[in-house]
Amino acid sequence: MEALRQRIERQVMGVTGLALGDIDYEHPRNDPGLFGPDSVIWRVHGDFTAMLCGGIGALMLQMLHPLALAGVWDHSRFREDMPGRLRRTSQFIAATTFAPRADAERLIERVKGIHRRVTGVAADGRPYAADDPGLLTWVHVAEVSCFMAAHLRYCNPGLNLAGQDRYFAEAARVAEALGAQGVPKTRHHVDQYLQRMRPELVFDQRTAEIFRLLLAAPAPSLPARPLVGLMMKAGMDLLPPWALAMSGWQLGGFERHGVRLGVHALARVLRWAVQNGASHRAWRRVGC
Repeated sequence: MEALRQRIERQVMGVTGLALGDIDYEHPRNDPGLFGPDSVIWRVHGDFTAMLCGGIGALMLQMLHPLALAGVWDHSRFREDMPGRLRRTSQFIAATTFAPRADAERLIERVKGIHRRVTGVAADGRPYAADDPGLLTWVHVAEVSCFMAAHLRYCNPGLNLAGQDRYFAEAARVAEALGAQGVPKTRHHVDQYLQRMRPELVFDQRTAEIFRLLLAAPAPSLPARPLVGLMMKAGMDLLPPWALAMSGWQLGGFERHGVRLGVHALARVLRWAVQNGASHRAWRRVGC
């Protein structure tokens, strides 16, 4: 069983990119990082299955904004390397949540430098810049709203409103460090923000291509292929109903039920198998 556990863990670490080892999550000892073990964000971001589903849903939701889509379309190799795109996002979330403070702050500065170089003109003729404060806020809110939806569905449906508010307030610190402004910091304000943004969102041929590529994302191995497909549909299932309706994709009641049962079953396996993820190493760093 231990050999099986390690094999599953290696595949998971490969998918997330955490096996690359460029950050030492276990040292220096007692460094709480940006948040520390008493934070809600450590609990929400600590479950691989929910975070992967949430990350997929977040990318789908983000791409409904024409300017966010343009930046990815013009400055990313996502069409040739969709897993790489997901991996880089996973690494950033893991590091800013769980890495020692110096590493987290260094990565934030690195991403800010990348953002300064991402500029252009969208398909509708509007200029865009990845470091635009409003665009950063959209990308952030799309992300954390999907992470929270995944956490409530697959980890802790009983997390109360106060806990959700704490999560959004904690996560906002990273967005603001990147340059976002007017970041909503409560459940109520996140919901209000998403409703306010709806008139600016579009589902066009480019957005459809993103969805198609995600749903056809390659698996790290043949046995993992149905599991990758399951996670992609679970990410879609996390979208707000109005966003899913915009996409034209449908998940029937029977299929939706099957996806959720499948993810719950997969989550139990992965929680048993993954013992050296970023969150596990961070807990060891702080002596918990």
